[in-house]
Amino acid sequence: MTPTLFTADWTFHREGDLAGSTVRLPHDAMIGETRTATGGTDNHGGYFPGGRYVYRKRWTAPEDADHRSYKLSFEGVYGITYVVVNGTEMARSNSPYRRFDAPLGDLKPGTEALIEVHVDNSSVPNSRWYTGSGIYRPVWLYSLTDSRIAEDGVRIVTRDIRTDQGSSDASVQVSVRLDGPAAIGSTVVLDIHRGGQRVLREERVASGGIVVFDTVIHGAALWSAEEPNLYEVSVMMGVDGEPIDEYRTRTGLRTIDVDSSRGLRINGQEVLLRGTAVHHDNGILGAATFDAAEWRRARILKEAGFNAVRSAHNPLSRAFLDACDTLGLYVMDELTDVWFRRKTPHDGAPQFHESWADDAAAMISEDRNRPSVIMYSIGNEIAESAAPSGIRVAQQITAYFHAADATRPTTIAVNPLLAMMASRDKSTSSNEVAPPERKPATSTAANQMAARIGRMMVLASMLPAADRATRGVFDAVDIAGYNYGYAAYPRARRRYPDRVIVGTESMPGDLPAIWKRVTSTPGVIGDFSWTGWDYLGEVGLGYWSYGTEPGGIAKPYPGILAGCGIFDITGAPTGTLSLVQAVWNVTEAPGIAVRPLDRVGQRPNKTPWLFTDAVPSWSWGRHSGTAEIEVYSAGDHIELQLNGRSLGRRRAGRKTNYKTRFAVPYEPGELTAIAYTAGAEIGRRTLRSARNVDLRLRAEIDELHGPDDLAFVWIELADADGIVDFGSEDEVTVHVSGPATLAALGSAAPTSDRSYLDDSQPTYRGRALAIVRPTGLGGEITIRATSRQHGVASLILQASPAVGDTSIRTPLTIATGTDAS
Repeated sequence: MTPTLFTADWTFHREGDLAGSTVRLPHDAMIGETRTATGGTDNHGGYFPGGRYVYRKRWTAPEDADHRSYKLSFEGVYGITYVVVNGTEMARSNSPYRRFDAPLGDLKPGTEALIEVHVDNSSVPNSRWYTGSGIYRPVWLYSLTDSRIAEDGVRIVTRDIRTDQGSSDASVQVSVRLDGPAAIGSTVVLDIHRGGQRVLREERVASGGIVVFDTVIHGAALWSAEEPNLYEVSVMMGVDGEPIDEYRTRTGLRTIDVDSSRGLRINGQEVLLRGTAVHHDNGILGAATFDAAEWRRARILKEAGFNAVRSAHNPLSRAFLDACDTLGLYVMDELTDVWFRRKTPHDGAPQFHESWADDAAAMISEDRNRPSVIMYSIGNEIAESAAPSGIRVAQQITAYFHAADATRPTTIAVNPLLAMMASRDKSTSSNEVAPPERKPATSTAANQMAARIGRMMVLASMLPAADRATRGVFDAVDIAGYNYGYAAYPRARRRYPDRVIVGTESMPGDLPAIWKRVTSTPGVIGDFSWTGWDYLGEVGLGYWSYGTEPGGIAKPYPGILAGCGIFDITGAPTGTLSLVQAVWNVTEAPGIAVRPLDRVGQRPNKTPWLFTDAVPSWSWGRHSGTAEIEVYSAGDHIELQLNGRSLGRRRAGRKTNYKTRFAVPYEPGELTAIAYTAGAEIGRRTLRSARNVDLRLRAEIDELHGPDDLAFVWIELADADGIVDFGSEDEVTVHVSGPATLAALGSAAPTSDRSYLDDSQPTYRGRALAIVRPTGLGGEITIRATSRQHGVASLILQASPAVGDTSIRTPLTIATGTDAS
């Protein structure tokens, strides 16, 4: 049986609020707080304050479930958390990205439990980005028997793959650990299915606490990002012919090999990682982790041409990993952004030494049977890794990962400039195990320097001092991860011929230079750009300001976004996507981006994390002036046409770093780019101007299933053909009727003094996004939007009633008793 979602009918209380309000989890308490210029999280967290909160829920143990115990499993709670059941504390957690369990105590059938979850996230900033607060990920109820399959007790490993004449045989080991008095003598049955067809069934009698199945799956359908084939695995534990526990999951059959001569190989095939980083927030939803939102992000990135994601800078959610398994995305899952030296005043550095092993164990438990996870990162931009004490910690963490999961390599994301700066800090002696808390060179310090000196961060990676500061920690891991250090790759490979390299973080504008090194330097296995999806916090890291507006990479309130995503927080592509797709030759059609016509004549205050402010639009309303046009293509020449007349043909492709510029007085109509290779057309793309702009609604789906689904509804100032006018703006108000509520409303505007929980918002570049959440009842949902200048629009969606388990997707890794409720 699957665990039961335990997300409905919680009462949420802010500090001092006795009445509270009813919420359905997941729930981000911070996104509903009032932002101010002095908000406690500062620019790190988008000027939101922290807070203290209590969640309460009453639950009655089933009458017909004797001899059972119960526990709650929290996928993630942001803040120092303790769980109280009927007045007794049952669990604590101070690791906000770690799954943790809380037993419900000795509950007899029919007994009511009052469950209280106390969350303290008042000490802020405690992170370098927006974190959210409260129970921001789902909660599950487990029903347990005395004897059962142990927690993290099923481990599935593809030992070997042999391919002959196009058919593959996979050697697979499934080990099962049992707990309880009936562990010895119980029967364990392994079933493996694919597409509803059984491909294997084996049975063992347990002679000890561990049962091992060594088997071969003939004609195996292998898993890769290109072909994400999955198998359904069931492990049943029985006593005297009666099943007492079951574990079910989906997994993929694949092997991972990596070395300095042939790089990364999946199933024996060489792979280059076309990657990007993603933070954990879901834009205008805040940190709330909805399955539908996580799957949407993964799908959009996959469809855009990425084959890999790096979690930044904490383990990915269960839902995002589910999506990566199913859709086909390689994952670098990352443990932490902080070791034992602080990066913000209230981060987790003081408890690092006592918590990292438990955090790592939780991450490995979530990841171990997932085909998508191919690499572990043990930390991001850890300044202390340049010191002997930090190197020892890196060795210790790597050894832990190797012992717990020998199937995946480890890396660490190192900024060579930061490491070089930190190595000059003489306060850290070679004998120091835990350096005192102080203010060393931090990631933020390096970023501020980068804003001033631009390319120097990349060039610094080539210095001998940077090499000396990084070689110790790179020797401690399997793969050397470079943040903004691609210039060092050729020299590093010559100096360290056994070193495997991955670009763990890079500026997308550097991708042409980076990819030359990835494809020409042995042992370099790919690159992860910063960042695939824009995020809340780190305000102003990427977005440009203009004229006398505040510049730099730490912009003031009312800034709210980092502003450096290849996709903005609503999921719309920015001009950067066209460069990425051109370098990787994802499509032969050229990409067109136009610098904002509403900013013509205004001096931009640039940052290194956004190489262009151009956007994919040729519709600018009443704005005029000289349009600066950027065309991206892998073709060797580009021709640009405006309203049927040619503006000339220019060189493109590698020789121009895939970018060709044109400038022409703006006039509405059609702008067409045509790509050529060796004189032959290979693709074309056209942008059009909107005519007769009205308010229009466009939903990405037309039917919702259960209360944990979401509908993403675009609110657009567009014409009848759906062309959005980037030059039009308006104020819109959204009303939802029927069995649904408005979960969030907002836009990709980098600055805002409005709450995403309001039902009115201004558009930005002609768009806003409404996110609608069903209640679980069936029926018609009507979304009606009213604008001040562009009329009224509405659409109708269908909601299916919730039946049984109301999760929209069963979790892929589950271990429960037979009567979960």
